[in-house]
Amino acid sequence: MGAALTYVFQFGAVWQELDKLLLGAWLTVRLSSIAMVLGLAVGILGALGKASHSRLLRGLVQGYIDAIRNTPFLVQLLLVYLGLPSVGLRLTPEQAALLAMVVNLGAYATEIVRAGIEAVPRGQIEAGRALGFKAHHIFRFLILVPALRAVFPALASQFILVMLASSVVSVISAEELTAVADTIVARNFRSFEFYFVITGIYLVLTLAFQGAFALIERWLFGRWSKHT
Repeated sequence: MGAALTYVFQFGAVWQELDKLLLGAWLTVRLSSIAMVLGLAVGILGALGKASHSRLLRGLVQGYIDAIRNTPFLVQLLLVYLGLPSVGLRLTPEQAALLAMVVNLGAYATEIVRAGIEAVPRGQIEAGRALGFKAHHIFRFLILVPALRAVFPALASQFILVMLASSVVSVISAEELTAVADTIVARNFRSFEFYFVITGIYLVLTLAFQGAFALIERWLFGRWSKHT
């Protein structure tokens, strides 16, 4: 007969380190939120680049998208953290993690925003021009806002994927939830208890982000609809 199960679960150890886990969760939220904002900005600029009349610019943007979407995020992260110092650019683990997340999200956001822009009716843009709207007003109110409203659910899903992928940055010792748990487990060897709990924390974070994005969508685009 096989040996009887002798492992004794000790979730009390998790309770003793709960403050560190909550700090790790906050670091994950902060890192992910900054990456989401900057990644969306990159996506908007990338979508404009793909709509450019310059063949060179369109080619550069497409090359960036293809390179990011067809390579693993872990490799991109290691390239930023371990590769950039070779050319004289040394980043802290947190800076490297943020840069890699922004670059990764930017590629996906570019395609999502581009799809939204292409879905905007051309007649709406022509009407704005006929009414004498300035170019930046046309872009902001008649192109960008309707495009973001159309693709916001897809963007929100991509944002959440980036938040979950932030756990990968623990391999370069960037401070976030998984990295904090790794450090604790290396000290007390209670692997099951801590990884079970942080799984639950990631689930809570995901649901919280989903709720936040739903509120943002309702407030931002619902408010815009009332003024159109």
